Amino acid sequence: MAKAYTPGLLVTNHRRHRCRRILPIAGEVKVSCGDHVEADVVVAETSLPGDVFPINLANLLSMPAADVMSCLSVKEGDAVEVGSTIAETKGIFGMFKTSIPCKCAGTVETVSPVTGQMIVRGAPLPVQVRAYMSGEVVNVLPDEGCEIEADVAYVQGIFGVGGETSGVIMAACTSNEEVLDAHHITDAMKGAVVIGGGRMTAEAVARARSIGAAAVVSGGIDDSDLKDMLGYDLGVAITGREKLGITVIVTEGFGEIAMAARTFDMLKGFEGKQASVNGATQIRAGVMRPEVVVPLGSAAVASEATSKYEEGQLVIGRPVRMIRDPYFGSIGEVTGLPSEPAVLDSGSKARVLEVKLPTGEHAVVPRANVELIEE
Repeated sequence: MAKAYTPGLLVTNHRRHRCRRILPIAGEVKVSCGDHVEADVVVAETSLPGDVFPINLANLLSMPAADVMSCLSVKEGDAVEVGSTIAETKGIFGMFKTSIPCKCAGTVETVSPVTGQMIVRGAPLPVQVRAYMSGEVVNVLPDEGCEIEADVAYVQGIFGVGGETSGVIMAACTSNEEVLDAHHITDAMKGAVVIGGGRMTAEAVARARSIGAAAVVSGGIDDSDLKDMLGYDLGVAITGREKLGITVIVTEGFGEIAMAARTFDMLKGFEGKQASVNGATQIRAGVMRPEVVVPLGSAAVASEATSKYEEGQLVIGRPVRMIRDPYFGSIGEVTGLPSEPAVLDSGSKARVLEVKLPTGEHAVVPRANVELIEE
């Protein structure tokens, strides 16, 4: 019998989750298999080559490039400081010498007798990779990094900005429909992952950033507020590298839209627990979704019941979210899957499904206009 599938966002109070923590270049792995790590523990580190500073000594000394070598005060491999002499002419009878001070700190990498140019390499740039989430190291990749596993509660969002962070979950709203405004943010939320309800305002995000909150998670956001927050229009690209000082995740979409009641209740139920958050989003090939990961630790159940549905399977009884007008943002339950294509209002034909909305209304919508709420 044929089966139907559609994409969905994962929202579950228990799954076995694994994350890879990899260095950009070869380095030192600081953990071993079987180690238990906390989110802020450094699991691997390395150093990137420092910046390159070219110094044209031939021009500065006003001499042919071939003569520069006889005027050097340092050699390749020597460390130099800002203001230290790197080259000096012999002058006339030992007088009227021209000295060239270094304008950067680093190590002399090369001096070319062909161009008369010195290359100074700046100090190495340290790179540290942290665990991101609490859990057990289950695999070590020599000189590269490791993989960490844990039993977690897991929520995928629709869109996010800002990178990886972690903090204690604190609920700011009392319901999934309540707008998250600046007055909901208190000084006690410093370092916390703030859980809102419906739309978050730009003022709420600004207030959360000013008091040092780690992240804000809510149902929606206006595109104008997002622009004000970033200072520019966000194009079609990967997010997660913004220098906001805070990570922001919306779980449902843009505009006046409430967080799904199930998502809100689950996150609010984990209030006081440590959560790891990543706002990185990519909607093209290699899709990435923003996420909230709550390690369960000893609270994890011994075993997890197998889902009666395949991942992505569209069947009667499954909850779905509408992602197009006129029901955009609404959550309902699949009540019918007609096998034959239906004629839409536009005159085109498409496969549809029947959905029962919370209001009791039954709607017929194209299958392409819904996404599953995975459990």
